[in-house]
Amino acid sequence: MRYSETITIEDLDTDPFPHYARLRAADPIAPVPAANCWFATRWSDIEQIARHPDFTAVSDEAPVNAAFGRPNVLTCEGETHAALRGGIEPHYRPRRVAEYIDSLVRPIAEAQLAAFRASGSNDLLTEYFEPISALALARSFGFMEVDTPTLRRWFHGLSQGAINFERYPARDAICQEVVAEIEHVALPLLERLAKTPDHSPLSHMLHSGMEPGQVRSAEMILPSVKVTLLGGMQEPGHGAANLLVGLMQNPAQFTALRADLDALLPQAIDEALRWIAPIGTMMRTATRDTQVNGVKVPEGTPVSCIFASANRDETRWDNADAFDIFRPQKAHMSFGQGAHFCAGKWFAKAQIEVAMRVLLDGFPHLAFADDPPEFRGWEFRAPTHCRVAL
Repeated sequence: MRYSETITIEDLDTDPFPHYARLRAADPIAPVPAANCWFATRWSDIEQIARHPDFTAVSDEAPVNAAFGRPNVLTCEGETHAALRGGIEPHYRPRRVAEYIDSLVRPIAEAQLAAFRASGSNDLLTEYFEPISALALARSFGFMEVDTPTLRRWFHGLSQGAINFERYPARDAICQEVVAEIEHVALPLLERLAKTPDHSPLSHMLHSGMEPGQVRSAEMILPSVKVTLLGGMQEPGHGAANLLVGLMQNPAQFTALRADLDALLPQAIDEALRWIAPIGTMMRTATRDTQVNGVKVPEGTPVSCIFASANRDETRWDNADAFDIFRPQKAHMSFGQGAHFCAGKWFAKAQIEVAMRVLLDGFPHLAFADDPPEFRGWEFRAPTHCRVAL
């Protein structure tokens, strides 16, 4: 039996990195029955899979299809993908993000920090980073009236379906309850925007590229709305929490960053995203019998590109398991590869930067309140808490 066939989901949820390292070394393209797919774990192999026509994003096996419906921007190709992405992308391009990110995120962050002070809580994950991430994405995307508890319930519920490789009915039920709630809120909003467009991504998804007088149906865009809500509400908040944990585990780096925030914060954000990718995988399917790095991959095989493993590939980074904000800067894969590269990359990184600046202005000296938090998850990975001594 191959080692990959012995890996369990609990192994991956607890700490996937030793398993990824072993696969990179000896079996980099390998079936993992527990996840109902194969794993690609090396940087070079994932680059090939993400860009080669022998592999497609279209998949009958991807949990996101069962969870959110089709077509969605993650698992379609060609004109459909271009149309859906074209509605999302303009608002999240670098220059556009630079115009509005501070005025959007800073008031949210300052309000959350004030609420955190008043709450008596010391968990920055649940009381600061996650609320900022949820509110910033929702307000930028066009959901202006949904409150923080609802948004957090949405992204935790959506994640249960998106990562349900094991096809557990209980996870699907949690996800579908949230999906119904999102659709209940979104459908009247989309109906209004179809008649009275504005500058929000939701409106662009309805109208972008359409003939005058025509709009896309709600059914066409709702699956991608759910995808965007999940990724956009989850990745920045968990990326920021990963960064803070990495800094608190490395006090000398934290001291250096506070002393030169402008120079070091951007690269510290990228290092945190490389070190622990908040979203660690991307599914592809072989379109024909093919080979990757000499390994035969049969037509129809679902292959999970493990970005979190590629980010620790020893051939690309020295001491790759370490958090080191001073390491030479290289591109990581935490925002994906190829045509499906995350449209929200610049929004996510800028949001983390504003949230960290507001936090460090308010609490310049942070340390763990108790033992460092454990991390959980492999598709989505984050600390279980971020309790601090203030």
